[in-house]
Amino acid sequence: MQIDHDKLKQLATAVIDTELEAVSALRDRINDGFLKACEFMLHCSGRIVVIGMGKSGHIGSKLAATLASTGTPAFFVHPGEASHGDMGMITDKDVVLALSNSGETSEILTILPLIKRLGVPFIVMTGKAQSTLANCASAYIDVSVEREACPLGLAPTSSTTAALVMGDALAIALLEARGFTAQDFAMSHPGGLLGRKLLLHVSDIMHTGDKIPMIAESAFISDALLEMSAKGLGMTAVVDTEQKITGIFTDGDLRRMLAQEVNIHAEPLSAFVTRQCKTGRPDMLAAEALELMQRFKINALLIVDAQQQLVGALNMHDLLRAGVV
Repeated sequence: MQIDHDKLKQLATAVIDTELEAVSALRDRINDGFLKACEFMLHCSGRIVVIGMGKSGHIGSKLAATLASTGTPAFFVHPGEASHGDMGMITDKDVVLALSNSGETSEILTILPLIKRLGVPFIVMTGKAQSTLANCASAYIDVSVEREACPLGLAPTSSTTAALVMGDALAIALLEARGFTAQDFAMSHPGGLLGRKLLLHVSDIMHTGDKIPMIAESAFISDALLEMSAKGLGMTAVVDTEQKITGIFTDGDLRRMLAQEVNIHAEPLSAFVTRQCKTGRPDMLAAEALELMQRFKINALLIVDAQQQLVGALNMHDLLRAGVV
């Protein structure tokens, strides 16, 4: 079969244009029905139970996951399974959100009397304002589309996109209304990159105790090299008699010093120390430490407490191992 590339591009562009029109039309649907749905969900003392069949079910499942990860406890229940025992998952403290493009999905209509008997708010997202489900809704959200992007007008395309976007609008409106923060988001995504960036602190990954490279300022350069080799962080803190940092000696300092043909066994370290080095705090986020190191183009960081006492050290490899970079 010969493939007409121009025709494929034309069809694909037409799909995108059609779905853009469907999404743009949603702006005028942020009305009293949308606001009422938000109020029901904000005042829910249980969970948002999302139901839907077929493609609407797939969108509903994604919406439930988005709600749950943005501060609104939610889960998806398959309406077909609800007729065979899963209705028990819905309590009188919940809010039910039903997705149905036709508003006449038989599996949802079957369990509708049971939902009504529970007395819970029943939010319906549908493309048919005069449908059975819309007429029975506590709050109705219009996600109707002029036409599907499918040339046959059969495959759910524009309608599912509209439902997906309206669902996201609901979730993000609720997120803002609840004052949901990036820190809250990280708590529900502890295994993701964002979770690591927002939950991992320097104290979780820094080297402490005997693993901190540290040497007195009165030592020789050769002593500093031995300490750096033993601790493997590419640097050593230089401290006074009270364990307070007076500077840092790094691999870079060593390279610059060797260019001067210095006798490392006889020359005191003090002449080659980098003064006023950058330091971090144990309670700062690992992501903050990374930003500090990148901004000042340094590969290691000394960590001090409130009294400026040396309590830890880390380098870029520690951040890489922790998945922050």
